[in-house]
Amino acid sequence: MEFALDNQFLITLISALAAAGSFAAFALPFMKKTERKEHFRAVIEKRRKALFEATREGSIHKGKPGSNVSARESIATFYKVQQMAGKMGEKIREKMMQAGIRDPKAPIKFMIAQAVTPLILCGFAMIFIAGSEKEISNIMRLTILLAAGIAGYKLPDILLKNTALKRQQEINLSFADALDMMLICVQGGIGLEQTIDRVAHEIVESSPTLAEELGILSAEMAMLNDRRKALQDFARRVGSGAAKSFATTLVQAEQYGTSVSQAMRVMADELRESRMALAEQKAASLPPKLTVPMILFFLPALFIVILGPAGIQASHAGMGG
Repeated sequence: MEFALDNQFLITLISALAAAGSFAAFALPFMKKTERKEHFRAVIEKRRKALFEATREGSIHKGKPGSNVSARESIATFYKVQQMAGKMGEKIREKMMQAGIRDPKAPIKFMIAQAVTPLILCGFAMIFIAGSEKEISNIMRLTILLAAGIAGYKLPDILLKNTALKRQQEINLSFADALDMMLICVQGGIGLEQTIDRVAHEIVESSPTLAEELGILSAEMAMLNDRRKALQDFARRVGSGAAKSFATTLVQAEQYGTSVSQAMRVMADELRESRMALAEQKAASLPPKLTVPMILFFLPALFIVILGPAGIQASHAGMGG
């Protein structure tokens, strides 16, 4: 009786856990969509508020890249970075923007990381040298410490570049589809600012990064009343080839009075062709990359399966003889 009760309790518990897991798997995508939308709205509202405060106080500095943080903090931090490192501070801020890091204190933290990381790696290198049983020459010690220092200095920059590159690749993959949606809106008679804002809200689930940048662009175009500067800041902030082509095309269309819809159609076709070319390039590079893993892992197992039975039979025959 107790054994039957234990089995019933175990079955009930497993069923309850399976039901809870199924509900979580069903509800989790909807929760993620809600989180993406809330994050998107928070970023856009923050940018609108910053632009409103900057416009009201007259503190927008023309000719400098627009930021996505509070105008007062951004400009103050930007000039602090400029005083500390000159042009290097501006380049760091631009890299931070391309990586999606909008904290006004991020460039200073990056410089601190570049100064501290070499010391940490050099400390680990000294511990390794001190704990080594073999005698290490002075030249080798100096080489190890120098390599650790250089690696520590380059490591934050490499991580930042990789983050920015992944973000740009994600934007490039979904930019052609966003352009098609913009083309439909523009041909329907909707203004460019409203078109960008509408598309940003539509793609927030499929491409939150691009939706965020387009939402910021629409906010800047609406608040700054300077479409060219907003587009240039968008290209500088994103840094990808698609964003630069988009900004350049729209600026030239406005400057020379050409059709915006026609420019968007041509650019969407070019982006789609470049995306297809990139996919073909990756597919063509796949066979050489698979050659070494096949030699190391596939062929030994194949030889064992083919020659193993024959070897076992031969060994038995030798033992029997």
